[in-house]
Amino acid sequence: MHDVVILTDERYVNPKDQNEYINNVIHEDQLVMDSLEKRGYRTKKVAWSDATFDWTQTKIALFRTTWDYAEKFTEFSDWLMEVSMKTKLVNDYETIIWNLDKHYLTDLKHQGVNIVETYFIEPGDKRTLQQLHDELGWKNTVLKPAISASAKDTFKLSPENISDHEERYAYLIKDESMLLQPFLHDVVKRGEISLMLIGGEYTHAVLKVAKPGDFRVQDDFGGTVEDYKPTQAEIDLAIAAVNACDHTPLYARVDIVNDNDGNPAISELELVEPEMWFRKNEQAAKMLAEEMKAILGSI
Repeated sequence: MHDVVILTDERYVNPKDQNEYINNVIHEDQLVMDSLEKRGYRTKKVAWSDATFDWTQTKIALFRTTWDYAEKFTEFSDWLMEVSMKTKLVNDYETIIWNLDKHYLTDLKHQGVNIVETYFIEPGDKRTLQQLHDELGWKNTVLKPAISASAKDTFKLSPENISDHEERYAYLIKDESMLLQPFLHDVVKRGEISLMLIGGEYTHAVLKVAKPGDFRVQDDFGGTVEDYKPTQAEIDLAIAAVNACDHTPLYARVDIVNDNDGNPAISELELVEPEMWFRKNEQAAKMLAEEMKAILGSI
């Protein structure tokens, strides 16, 4: 019987190839495991898709690096429902289901949290991208699926290239929700801020910077990360986003960028399997273990 299973994807269980990216994944998962084990808990790292593992044999399944879920979303959704009936998930099942779909941004807005301006397009909508832009009065935008990860099917649109993306968009909108957001110039001027919170408390932050000529800050696309000291307004916004959730998440990463009016706005609230950059602040992994201790004590 395990106290905590650290959930990952199969690429990071026993990787044959080693590089800086994979080493960082392994190192950060290990920081969490070490922090838990130093508090006397039995841990194991398991791929969520491991069909041989008995999920009744762990008290808690802790989401950490399940970064292949978007590519196997149907399988992941079925697994999620099944496992939620066998063990306790952290973050909890309701929070994960809510956070998987970017419609949660609308919920945050209704709670008074400043978000990046967002327009949702639902499956079966017959309007073209050009028609949508004409109706909204927008020229430079970002198009992305409501359910996605790692900037999959995310495109920067402009009057010069919008026609190039009509066919792909028409294919995607048949079966899934999409969203449009005005292109935020601060993303390429400064970057996107990520603030980490454990138990609702701010711990540390990083600034993600896109490579020259790109707008995607993910390291999958050549983005880089540097230490960042957020303003009090940015910290307050991150805390407000977490407090707006129906269930307070144990851990959260709040991505913030200045909107085109210069105001901090939430671009993403990551509650499922966010990269937390524990290597930038190992104390945060210890804080996570302390929060887990309280949960384990109640089971």
